[in-house]
Amino acid sequence: MSTAERTETTRTSCLDISREAIDHLAAEATKLVYEYFSTIDARRVFPETFAGKTTTLVDTELSLEGEPLEKIIEECRTVIDLSRQNGHPRFFGYVASPATPVGAYADLIASALNANITCWRSGPAGTDIEKMVVRWLGSLIGYGDNSRGLMTSGGSMANLIAILVASRHKAGADVSSTGLWNCERPLTLYVSEEVHMSIPKAADILGLGRDHVRILECDDSLRMNVSALRKAIVEDLAQGLRPFCVVGSAGTVATGAIDPLNEIAELANEFDLWFHVDGAYGAPGALDPAKKQLFRGMDRADSLSLDPHKWLYVPVDAGCLLFRDDEAFRLALSSQDAEYIKTHGYSDDEAFAFWDYGVELSRRFRALKVWLTLRYYGVRKIAEAVTDDMKLAAYLGQLVDEADDFELLAPVELSICCFRYVPPDTRAGLTKADETAAAGINEQLDQLNARIMSAVQTGGRAYISNANVRGRFALRACITNFRTTKADIEETVRIIRSAAESLSGTE
Repeated sequence: MSTAERTETTRTSCLDISREAIDHLAAEATKLVYEYFSTIDARRVFPETFAGKTTTLVDTELSLEGEPLEKIIEECRTVIDLSRQNGHPRFFGYVASPATPVGAYADLIASALNANITCWRSGPAGTDIEKMVVRWLGSLIGYGDNSRGLMTSGGSMANLIAILVASRHKAGADVSSTGLWNCERPLTLYVSEEVHMSIPKAADILGLGRDHVRILECDDSLRMNVSALRKAIVEDLAQGLRPFCVVGSAGTVATGAIDPLNEIAELANEFDLWFHVDGAYGAPGALDPAKKQLFRGMDRADSLSLDPHKWLYVPVDAGCLLFRDDEAFRLALSSQDAEYIKTHGYSDDEAFAFWDYGVELSRRFRALKVWLTLRYYGVRKIAEAVTDDMKLAAYLGQLVDEADDFELLAPVELSICCFRYVPPDTRAGLTKADETAAAGINEQLDQLNARIMSAVQTGGRAYISNANVRGRFALRACITNFRTTKADIEETVRIIRSAAESLSGTE
C-alpha cells in the first residue's frame, strides 16, 4: 500500500494524546488526589460557600480550542475546596463512607476501560467479575455463599427492582399485561414506620399506590412490631386484598435499628409473602461477631439490598441487589422480544445478560472497585474498620448518656447515634412538667436543636444531620468512616456543646 493510500485509510485522531501527555496528566492528577487525601482532616467539613460560588471561580465559557492542563487542574482544586468533605473524620451527616485510595483508582481503571456491563458478550471480564463480587458480598454478610444478584446505582434502585419482581412473582402471570393497579385483588406491601423512603416511593412508581403500603408501628426499640404485622395481614386478607411482600430493615437509616428479621421471615413463610430486607446501610454490621445475632433471619430473605458505598468504603456508585430465585427475576424482567439484544450462537453462560435481572441497560463496571478493595485490604481489615465504627458510635452514646446536657433518643445498635441537647435546668423542668407543659418544652427543644445542627454544619469543624425519633428532633451522627478516632468523637461533642451554649445564651 502506498503512502497516499495509507493516508486515505488511516484516521489521525484529534483526541488521542501522546505518552508524554498521558504521563503529565497522570502525574498532575495523582498529585492533586494525594494532596486531597493527605490534607482531608485539616479541611473544613463544609466549605465557606454559597450557591453559584463555584462558577464565579472557574471559567464558565465553553472552550473552542481547549485549555492548558495546569489551568484545568487548578480549577479542579477549586472544585475540591468548595465541596463538602465526606471523607473528613468528623463528617457524620449521612450514611456515606469515604472512598479509600484503592477504590478511587479502581474507578479510574474502570473508566479507562469504559466497558458497558450489560451482558457477557458486551463485557466478558466485567460480567465474570460482577458475578464473583455478588457472590463475595453475599458470603461476607452471611446471606449465602452462592448468592446471585447484580450491582446497582444504590439501595433505592435495588429496592425498586426487588419490589417490582416481588409484585410480579406474587401477583401471577396476568400482571405484566394488565398492570399492578388493575389486579382483581389489589396488592398490599408491609413496612415499618422507620422504613427508608425508597420503599414507599418504589411502590408509588410501580403503580401500587401509597394507599396499599401498610406502614406499621414500631416497638420501643424502633423495630417493626411483628404483632402489628400479623394483624394487618389478617385484616387485609379479610378485606379481599392480596398481601404480597414485607420489607424488613437490617439497620434503619434514621437510627440503625434492626427489625426482628427471623420473626418476620416466619410470618412471610406462613402467609406466602415475598420477604425483602433493606440492608443498604446496615448489612455489613454482620461482619462484627458481637453483632451477628442481631441479623438472625437475614439469610432467609428472598432478596436483599446492600450498598458497598455506604459502609464498605468504596466510591459512589456501588449498590447491590442479592436474591435467591434467579428464575423469578428472569421471568419478571427478561426482554428477549428486543431483536437487537438477542444472543445467537452462545452457550448459556455466554448468553447471560444483566438486563434480564435489573432495570438498567447501560451499566458501569461498578464491581471492579468492590473487587479491588476486597482484594487489596482483605476481609479482616474491612471487618475491623466496620467494627471500629460501631465502637465509636457506642462511645459517643456513652458520652451523651453520661452528660447532664445531652439526652440519648434511641439505642445505639450499629453506627448511628441519635441524641439532643437539653440544658440542665430545662431537663429538670421537663421531668416535673405535666403533659401540656412537656409538649411545649419539647417543641422549644426541637427548635433549639435544629438551630444547633445548622450552626455545627456551617461552622465547618464537624458535620451532623438530623432524624425524627418518636416525634422529637434528634441530632444524628452516623459513623461509617475509617479515619474517625475517639478524639474526633470528643471534639465533635465539644463543638456541639459550644454551639448549643452559644445559642442558648442568645435566647
